[in-house]
Amino acid sequence: MRTLPYPFFIALRYLKSKRQNRGVSFNTVISISGVAVGVMALLVVLSVMSGFHEDLQRKILGANAHAIVQSFHGPIEDYAAVIEKIRGVPHVVSVSPFIIGQVMVTHGKRAHGVFLRGIDPVTEHGTTDILKHIVSGSAADLTETIGVPWIIIGSELASMLGVSAGESITILSPSGEVGPLGMLPKIKQFRVAAIFEMGMFEYDSSLVLTDMKAAGNFFGIEHAVSGIELRLDDIYKAPEVSLSVVNTLGFPYYVKDWMQMNKNLFSALKLEKFAMFVILILIVLVASFNIVSTLMMSVMEKQKEIAILKTMGATHRGIMAIFVLQGLLIGLVGTALGVSGGYILGRLLNDYELIKLPADVYYLSKLPVKMKLVDFIVVSVSAVTISFLSTLYPSYYAAKLNPVEPLRYE
Repeated sequence: MRTLPYPFFIALRYLKSKRQNRGVSFNTVISISGVAVGVMALLVVLSVMSGFHEDLQRKILGANAHAIVQSFHGPIEDYAAVIEKIRGVPHVVSVSPFIIGQVMVTHGKRAHGVFLRGIDPVTEHGTTDILKHIVSGSAADLTETIGVPWIIIGSELASMLGVSAGESITILSPSGEVGPLGMLPKIKQFRVAAIFEMGMFEYDSSLVLTDMKAAGNFFGIEHAVSGIELRLDDIYKAPEVSLSVVNTLGFPYYVKDWMQMNKNLFSALKLEKFAMFVILILIVLVASFNIVSTLMMSVMEKQKEIAILKTMGATHRGIMAIFVLQGLLIGLVGTALGVSGGYILGRLLNDYELIKLPADVYYLSKLPVKMKLVDFIVVSVSAVTISFLSTLYPSYYAAKLNPVEPLRYE
């Protein structure tokens, strides 16, 4: 029967205290705890940041299409033919035209600048999720009342204006009609049919929806649209689908996908996550100094034993392997405990809302936690690698000890 090499058994023995009844030495416990705490903290922070990233991405894609087709020449007049061509592009599951412009919305003495988006309610359901987040009124009540078109506004805007579903608001456009006294703003009244809440202040306060025909009449582009929204079956194929759409339509059309439209935001989130990884990995580096000190103390205490092993035929490589294995075992145990603790704490934060947030400030009632396998693998490998590197100097020092000196006076 084949047995394990002697460095492994000696490394296990050196992890224990001199006194048999104490079990694992105190220094070993401190070193393992340091690695475990560092790994757990790193995993929890990365999981929370991944959760925020995913939640933000979900809200952005809920209020916007995955890609938008527009024309260099301005409004798209033959949009029905363009839509038919787009439907034939692979991975495009839904298409919807829209009209958009910047206006001022007023109610009483209150006013606020917003983006007015004209939509087709039937096709809009397939491209965005705004109509699925109605909190007041009804998305089914989208009918014109005695010349007053319907409008859907965000919850923050409704609060700013003091408006509820069923009331009327006024829309003003600065680029109106030319009158005898110069340029006059265009004014039209709308009925608030419903109020939505996407959970992002930017959309809930600065986006309103109305019928595409009403928006076209208001902006003076009755037989054209500003662009065409696309929804894809895979959001991460947006760049290649955009290229396919451009090749299908040709000039003067171009496509902007959600990655391009939110490039700065998501790049900042990735950079922040990487920065937090670098900062928190320093905790593991500090823990590695505990491993170095533990091994150096072990080498100084075991000089006589090292000398005896060398006189019995142990090689430099064998002595070095003993202390490398000793430090590596500390790193492996600490990493295993840290991974387990990080996973358990992440599940507790996600399932039991241990940390509650004010929903009126953050639009979140709890910390969003998204545990990714790649984060666990990267953190585990990094912690074990740092633990291994911290063993090299003490191990080399032990291997170079002269066996004559410790045994001279024995």
